[in-house]
This record gives sequence, structure tokens and C-alpha cells, in this order.
Amino acid sequence: MRVAKRIEALPPYLFAELDRRLAAKRAQGVDVISLGVGDPDLPTPARIVDAMREAVCDPSTHRYPSYYGAPEFRLAVAAWYARRFGVELDPESEVMALIGSKEGIGHIALAYLDPGDEALVPDPGYPVYAVSTRLAGATPVALPMEAELGFLPDLERASVSERTKVLWLNFPTNPTAAVAGPTTFHDAIGFARERGLVLLHDAAYSEITFDGHVAPSVLQVQGAKEVALEFGSASKTYNMTGWRIGWAAGSAEAIRALAVVKTNLDSGQFTAIQRAGIAALEGPVGELDELRTVYRRRRDLVVDALNRLGWSMDPPLGSCYVWVPVPDGESSVGFADRLLDEAGVFVAPGNGYGERGEGYVRFSLTVADDRLVEAMQRLEEVLG
Repeated sequence: MRVAKRIEALPPYLFAELDRRLAAKRAQGVDVISLGVGDPDLPTPARIVDAMREAVCDPSTHRYPSYYGAPEFRLAVAAWYARRFGVELDPESEVMALIGSKEGIGHIALAYLDPGDEALVPDPGYPVYAVSTRLAGATPVALPMEAELGFLPDLERASVSERTKVLWLNFPTNPTAAVAGPTTFHDAIGFARERGLVLLHDAAYSEITFDGHVAPSVLQVQGAKEVALEFGSASKTYNMTGWRIGWAAGSAEAIRALAVVKTNLDSGQFTAIQRAGIAALEGPVGELDELRTVYRRRRDLVVDALNRLGWSMDPPLGSCYVWVPVPDGESSVGFADRLLDEAGVFVAPGNGYGERGEGYVRFSLTVADDRLVEAMQRLEEVLG
């Protein structure tokens, strides 16, 4: 049997490959501390679990869900946008439920890209933007996110042609932990409008910010809903990675296009999980403050340890990652392998996030404090 050429052309998915390497090392009996994948170690808040338990026992949730998302879930997303960003959304036409934001990120490419088209994807950036582009038969074109610019998009250097259809952004950013202010989004909306592009913003980490930074929404820019679609997720904000509940919000035209793909390929998210998502979105703000406190503490632990070892890093202002330049003379993979072999500490090599990720590794903060302390101690023994 022969698989499709579109599959043959794809590299192994980064995180699946990382899981394979991690499992192989543990099979050898090594006590590996994994800082590779951003999967929160903290439990989903009990009130959300309780809402899910109640919903599962309701027979009305056992039938096919709405293709577009339960009306009450879409209303909850719209209400959250109004409270959080001051953005008014029509829950009927400008909000859609997703089976996790990754699903929507993957499917939107099929809605906007034909074979031969191009999409601007952040480099370095989350690999799925480029992978979904390739699955649609289109070509990902690197959008430079240089360290000298704080890993913000260098739109002046963007390679745009008559085939360019899509511009991807992601703030706070995976993997670089960069954050953007309103000016970045204002410029990007203008860029997209002038060139007839759809701007797709992955806002999965919008609520994980520190030191006074409050992440904006791209939809706060005047006229954004004419050209932009934003993807949100409960995964990191509410420790719900396994639940797979997210949303798309913004352009009604983009929602309609995404709906054509989704209604033909999936049957929507389980209604009980959507009810748990409502409980998440309507939860107390103090819960998020506690989450930020945990990640800020872990961020400081990692940055302080690395700076003692000779790095000179400023603490990142967003996400649950620390983006770390490798020592001179070492590659991303070489340094990651050295930490795994000599310290039993697993980190993600930066070249998996794009050509400009070479020379970096990504540390995830989604491990218990005591294991993170031990990981830093191991690094000090190896690198000190």
C-alpha cells in the first residue's frame, strides 16, 4: 500500500517524535525529567470536573451535538470576550466551538488554501501552522520572528506574492514566549487588509502572562472582524489539555468557511464537554491568578538557574515556556541530546519550530516544582 504524497512529504510531528525519544530513554531505566511538552501537571479545577460529571449524567448530552457548538457555549465565549477584551461578538455567526483549538487550526487551512497557494507562518513557530498548510496542498512561507525584534513579526521582510492567502500569528508565543502589544496587532490587521489576506491568530496562551503584561486580543483592533479569526483554548488556561475544547471567534465569513469544512469532517464536540467549557469560562478570576503565580514562580526558578550558569536572560512575560539560546558551538539537537544523556533532562530542540529556531531549546514549565528544582540541579552539575 502507498500512502498519499501529502503524507510522504510531511516530517514526523515534533511532539510525537519527542514522545518517542523520551519513551526510549525511560525504557533504558533513566529517570528522565521531561521539560519537553507543554502539558500542564496541575489538575483541572474541581468545579469544572463537577460540571462535567453533572452533564454526563444528563441524557440530553448523549446525542449528536450541534455542528457549530451548543448555543449556550457560544454565548459563554461571547460573554467572556466582552468581559475580558471589551469585544462584542455575535454568538450565532462569530463564534464556533472546536474540538480543541488545534483541530480548528488544522481545518482552517482547508477552508482558505488551494494547492499552489501560500501561507505566512511564524519562524520560529508552532509546527501545526506549516503542517496544516502542506496538508491543504499549499506552501508555508517563513515569516521572520527575529530575536533582535523580540520575536515579533518582521512584516517588512514578509515574502508576499499573488498566491499568499493567509497570515498566521500567535501571542503569547509558543515556543519563544514572546508577547505582543496592540501596535503589533494593529499593524498586522492593516497588513492583512491591504493584501487581501485572512489573519489567523492563535491565542492559546492569552491568560498566562506575568509582571503586569495583559495580553490583548487581535479582535480589539478596529475592523479586525473583517479580516481576522482568533483561536482560543481551555487547555492551558484551565488545565484541560485532555478535554479538547476550544473555539474560533471573529470574522463571520471565516466562521462560515470553517463550518463548511467541519460539518463535513466531524460532528462537533461532546455537549457535556462544552458544558464543562462554560464552567471554565465563567469561573472566578482568582483561579487564574493562582495559575499565573505557579508559572511565574517556575519561570523565575528556571531563568535564575540558567543565569547562574552563565546565561543572561530576561524573564519572559507570557506562556508556560522559556526559550533558551544554546551554548556557543552547539546545535539545538546536540545540546538537547547532551542534556538528556548527561542530566536526564529532556527539552525540545528549537529547530523543530522552524529554521530560525536553530540555536535554541524550549523549556516547558508544566512539571511539579520539586521536579523542576531537581532538573535545574542536574543542569548545574552538568553545565556548572
